[in-house]
Amino acid sequence: MAIWLVPTLVSLFLYGIGQGLVKKYISEVPPARFCLYFVAAKAILNTSYYALFRKAELFTAAAAGFDRACLLAYVFDGLGWLLYFQAIVHGPIAIVGTLSAAYPALTILFARMFLHEHLTPLQYIGVALVIGGCLGLSYAPGAPGSRITDPRWIPLSFVALLLWGCSSTLLKAAYRLPGADEVNVLVFSTLGGMATLGVYGVARGLRGAGNAREWTRSFVPMGMLAGGDIGFVVATRYGPVSLTTPLSGAYPVITVIFARLVLGERIGFLQGVCIAAILGGMALTPGSGA
Repeated sequence: MAIWLVPTLVSLFLYGIGQGLVKKYISEVPPARFCLYFVAAKAILNTSYYALFRKAELFTAAAAGFDRACLLAYVFDGLGWLLYFQAIVHGPIAIVGTLSAAYPALTILFARMFLHEHLTPLQYIGVALVIGGCLGLSYAPGAPGSRITDPRWIPLSFVALLLWGCSSTLLKAAYRLPGADEVNVLVFSTLGGMATLGVYGVARGLRGAGNAREWTRSFVPMGMLAGGDIGFVVATRYGPVSLTTPLSGAYPVITVIFARLVLGERIGFLQGVCIAAILGGMALTPGSGA
């Protein structure tokens, strides 16, 4: 059990703290430069992992379909990150992070529609909880005395949710194609990030070169998020995905604790109920479907 449980818990911790640190420092670092730092962190960590654990060749004719599907999946993933970075500027991290992390529920719906996978009754309940929580969260009033946020975070978060759901579904479809290899996926993750976050970061983030302090405050949380991705890959390699997915996907709990203790954000009662519904739905959506 420890072989997969340890990297799963490491992934959970890195995702949660990484999101909290992004919120803490994003007022000092433009989102576009955060994108550059994130791409740099992904490139360093992903290529290092690929070099250590490579099993199959890249860009072979037999795996052309798999390669294209993975690249498209991570272009969607990168676009989702762009919207996420904008959403946390305008909205509370405890809510934006939780809402954006609900994409496994959409993945199950898309898998039903496009991959002809069937859901168990518990998975249907989980999807309903997540969707209901998302809808309620959009209208939840802020806690008394809390800062009024720009409402743009609502559509930004929902579109990011949709893009990440599409990305995950495409990746599931890619694994059904010839030449599928989980280690090679990290290379396409890096390429997709460069094509989206990298382009945006170069276009808007190069003005005003960052100093050493900015590099430290940006690269550390970005490295945590990228390291969380690798932790999930390692955990899923050795353990059942029906357990590694909900455990690593529960990272908003860490972010909520971080936001409350470190950032001093307050969460209203209705917002708390919606967050609990989303987290409960995320815990129910994985499992054995037909």
